[in-house]
Amino acid sequence: MMHGREKSDSSIVARKPANKAEIEAAELVEPRGEAKGNTERQSMLRTPSRAGMSQALDRVRQTAREKRKERFTALLHHVTVDLLRWSYERLARQAAPGVDGVTWQDYGKDGLEHKLADLHDRVHRGAYRAQPVRRQYIPKSDGRQRPLGIAALEDKIVQRALVEVLNAIYEEDFLGFSYGFRPGRSQHDGLDALSVGITGHKVSYILDADLASFFDSVDHDWLVRFVEHRVGDRRVLRLIRKWLKTGVLEAGTVTKSEAGTPQGAVISPLLANVYLHYVFDLWAHQWRKCHARGTVVVVRYADDSVPRTH
Repeated sequence: MMHGREKSDSSIVARKPANKAEIEAAELVEPRGEAKGNTERQSMLRTPSRAGMSQALDRVRQTAREKRKERFTALLHHVTVDLLRWSYERLARQAAPGVDGVTWQDYGKDGLEHKLADLHDRVHRGAYRAQPVRRQYIPKSDGRQRPLGIAALEDKIVQRALVEVLNAIYEEDFLGFSYGFRPGRSQHDGLDALSVGITGHKVSYILDADLASFFDSVDHDWLVRFVEHRVGDRRVLRLIRKWLKTGVLEAGTVTKSEAGTPQGAVISPLLANVYLHYVFDLWAHQWRKCHARGTVVVVRYADDSVPRTH
């Protein structure tokens, strides 16, 4: 562990309590209305009510909450034309195009409804083909370059729709200390938890952890195994594998993807959270409950985390 305060983008809050009163005191570290409360439970935060959100997804959410070991074998039918349209409308309008060269404006110009109906048909027939992501680099503060993967527009639409479906499950599973890329949560919520944890308690140690090249090195096989804990729909699993294996276009050459999930892809943040839920969050929760002494506060935002001990 390291002394002193380090940066963080993330948020977990943990404590090994001696009694219920201590649990409630520790839980106050969780920020704001959506996050405060029992940090031991899974987040009850739901995706915002939006036009077109079906009652079927509400049933998925309720089943996920009530049956923690349920595997959902029929999910793809929730990806409807209406949901694809909703997904298209929520994509960034000015984003750079992928390998297809199609911008948001291009796709919506002529025959949008026909295009979405055709896309829906291809997805459900198994005829949909994911395209390689176009790699682009952006400068980091330390002078290095961060690789971003820019997906083709239809891949973005389908990924955004599937994320909405999968969120109905995983927002019932993810722990309260995870703040990265989740509906209704932000960097500010994670920083709130970090600030309250540091200023509200005597801090003995702070450890800042950043998983090196996490998005580039995620093991595909393990990631799919983790998804399979909750998702049994083979068509959905096939889509995820397509996006993981589709490859990267760089300098005119397509390189096959052996590991990782591209930063910038719509589905990548959710897949990253699923992976880290099983390899880090559940471990941290079990360790603090069974082995930690005193108060342990951990803040996680995607692949950054800041555990603290009091």
